[in-house]
Amino acid sequence: MARGLGTVIHRLPAWLSAVLVLGLTLGTLIAVATRAEIGRGLSPADWAAVRFTVAQALVSAVLSVVLAIPAARALARRQFRGRGLLITLLGAPFLLPVIVAILGLLAVFGRSGILNSGLAAIGLPQVSIYGFWGVVLAHVFFNLPLAVRLILQGWQAIPAERFRLVASLNGSVFRLLELPMLARAVPGAALVVFLICLTSFAVALTLGGGPRATTLELAIYQAIRFDFDLGRAALLACLQFALGLTAAFVAWRVTPILSMGRGMDRVVQRWDNGRVAVDVVALALVAVFLALPLLMVILRGVPGLIQLPEAVWDAAVRSIVVAVCSAILCVGMALSLALKGGMAVTVIGVLPLAASGLVMGTGLFILVYPFVSPSSVASPVTILVNATLALPFAMRAIGPAVADVQSNYGRLADSLGMGGWDRLRLLIVPRLRRPLGFAAGLAAALSMGDLGVITLFAGDAQETLPLAMYRLMGAYRMDAAAGAGLLLLALSLALFWICDQGARRDADA
Repeated sequence: MARGLGTVIHRLPAWLSAVLVLGLTLGTLIAVATRAEIGRGLSPADWAAVRFTVAQALVSAVLSVVLAIPAARALARRQFRGRGLLITLLGAPFLLPVIVAILGLLAVFGRSGILNSGLAAIGLPQVSIYGFWGVVLAHVFFNLPLAVRLILQGWQAIPAERFRLVASLNGSVFRLLELPMLARAVPGAALVVFLICLTSFAVALTLGGGPRATTLELAIYQAIRFDFDLGRAALLACLQFALGLTAAFVAWRVTPILSMGRGMDRVVQRWDNGRVAVDVVALALVAVFLALPLLMVILRGVPGLIQLPEAVWDAAVRSIVVAVCSAILCVGMALSLALKGGMAVTVIGVLPLAASGLVMGTGLFILVYPFVSPSSVASPVTILVNATLALPFAMRAIGPAVADVQSNYGRLADSLGMGGWDRLRLLIVPRLRRPLGFAAGLAAALSMGDLGVITLFAGDAQETLPLAMYRLMGAYRMDAAAGAGLLLLALSLALFWICDQGARRDADA
């Protein structure tokens, strides 16, 4: 009896985590579906939002992949000092708060940005970053590095023996090796970027708007915050989920397994280096495109720090609390689910990828509105949603590590009678410090920069730092917004560094 009770207690966190994830994904979808006014149909404005959502995601995916190919090829065939740093820079946009990146893009491409100032100096007309092409530009900024990393994996998967065989035949590397690899890698990368852009909210909120530049998620936000039309918001949320689920299914069915054969893990020796200038230009353009907005945020943000109102500092403290709580909850769910294991856990762990934060928020808004004021539960709802959205990434870091520990030390622990909490405390957690710290830092950074569900629930007294920054931008207080952006960037990176490096310290001791 005691053994059975211990098993139940040991599995209880996994069951609770599974119920929470299912409730926040499928449960909120059911709440949205029951409130949706299906017979009402879609208005012309709603159809325009559907077309804009699909069109901007499609163009963003195509441009991201097309621009990523020469950069990935250059990284694959060039070895140079700083190559590792450049590859690290390609991962920076993933941790970068969206609203901060948009502020940096405005500093470069906005009305008074570097580009338009240069165009005015030579008498050319200015360009506008707002609308369709502004949304596409921001999405390319975020997803170009991801596309480069995905396509670079394709190049790195080609065995060295294949290059030697092509060299012995005096054949074309591009036609015989690279082109077949690209035919397999590019569709998958494009579909991943397309799926990400379908559920992008903050970019459309800041750079879109208006009848011709409204995505479905932005239309959901407007239906709740401006019109308070919950039926229309629910209908649009169902449509948004259907689009995301369709895109995910197509990606799963269409994307092939990337395999270029097996080799002996020799170092690849390339003789087809081509023109060095082409690769240098490709890498330089990517580096400048990614680094310049960040540099502008820093340069403009330092003077703006002294102009920050007191409310921004309160919002910063609130964001830190939300981020830390989200990280703890996310890591706890990921660890408990990883310990449970199984196919069902795998499905639950990736389920948030098919869901949208704003769809979850819409469902929760519909559920809590009849009982309490939505603003009174803004922080708890934001913590729950942010933790759930970061769960797939935490599972990716923690799951394989748990499986490795169980494989290497499971039998020894069983022979010693070590189980339950003792096994977790003495064996698993000490050997999982690195992935646990990385997952916590990632979840905290993502939550710190999130500008999604909080926009549905928060009033002035519950705003987080990204929301406070967005409101400063809306009030055209760009200097103060730049200061808030720098503060948000510093706090996001600091939380990630503290969690990641803190877990690595003495991890091998």
